[in-house]
Amino acid sequence: MRDRTTLNLVPFVSVDHMMKLVLKVGIEEFLKELSAYVEEDFLRWEKFDKTPRVASHSHDGVIELMPTSDGALYGFKYVNGHPKNMKDGLQTVAAFGMLSDVDTGYPMLLTEMTILTALRTAATSAVVAKYLAPENAQTMAIIGNGAQSEFQALAFKALLGIKSLRLYDIDPSATEKCKQNLAGFGFEITTCTSAEDAAQGAQIITTVTADKQNATILTDNMIGSGIHINGVGGDCPGKTEMHKDILLRSDIFVEYPPQTRIEGEIQQLDADHPVIEMWQVMNGTVPGRRDQNQITLFDSVGFATEDFSALRYIHDKLKSTGLYENLDLLADPDEPRDLFGMLLRCEKKLAGEAA
Repeated sequence: MRDRTTLNLVPFVSVDHMMKLVLKVGIEEFLKELSAYVEEDFLRWEKFDKTPRVASHSHDGVIELMPTSDGALYGFKYVNGHPKNMKDGLQTVAAFGMLSDVDTGYPMLLTEMTILTALRTAATSAVVAKYLAPENAQTMAIIGNGAQSEFQALAFKALLGIKSLRLYDIDPSATEKCKQNLAGFGFEITTCTSAEDAAQGAQIITTVTADKQNATILTDNMIGSGIHINGVGGDCPGKTEMHKDILLRSDIFVEYPPQTRIEGEIQQLDADHPVIEMWQVMNGTVPGRRDQNQITLFDSVGFATEDFSALRYIHDKLKSTGLYENLDLLADPDEPRDLFGMLLRCEKKLAGEAA
């Protein structure tokens, strides 16, 4: 229980604190620890409130709210997706989030989530791949080498032992950026001239492109038997990355079907096309990868429980790291009914200071 005298103070993790926290823990260790929280919450899936995210779409992007609760804690994330921002030197995605105590309704944490979203997305991809990727996979193609790409690579290295990367982006400078950023992490890196070239020899293919449109990043001829596809970029209505024929050949795994059918690759399919929920794979109810020839597709759109896991993880790190500051965010008068009296007392204080 928090100290009653400091309930108005909410721990705030700034961008600077988040970066220092990640580096203090170590990027790969951070991804491992965060992955454990993500997996733990998938394993108690039935405890959570679940709803598709609340989205406000515009011509150039989307702004979303992603709420959930496990009955004891409530969390939400505010996040945007504006691919056009890159042309103006701005982030495609920016986010912040809050974790609150359900019993009192009081916030317990306010944090940046632009960096944290990249980390939790990568952590979720790698957790899922533990259940779906071919055994002993060592080579991953990353098609789309923007802000998410390095996080994906490091998560797959940390959790699955990926050693070799094949990189492709329509913008060669993005591929070069990704290659340089990952140069000190022990990967064998190959830069490729096309998506088809990148897919050659890869056991795992990650697509993480940004354009808000129906695109065909992967065509059917690129996908051989036994491949695991980690489809990250398709995450809103009208935005996909794969040819429909790939979906028809694959076993499709999703987070929350009502959201994925609106936003994921499966928006291309009939509304009753069979999909498998990842929480059922993780708890052993439904098999994941069954054999070496199976094509598995994680149709990842991002779900609120993953942000909840990230918020929970960061909150648990506060005491041991001290990497936060307290914000005087809540009006919390000594007498709960005397909110107006707070204003009067402030007025008297200001008058005294002026005198």
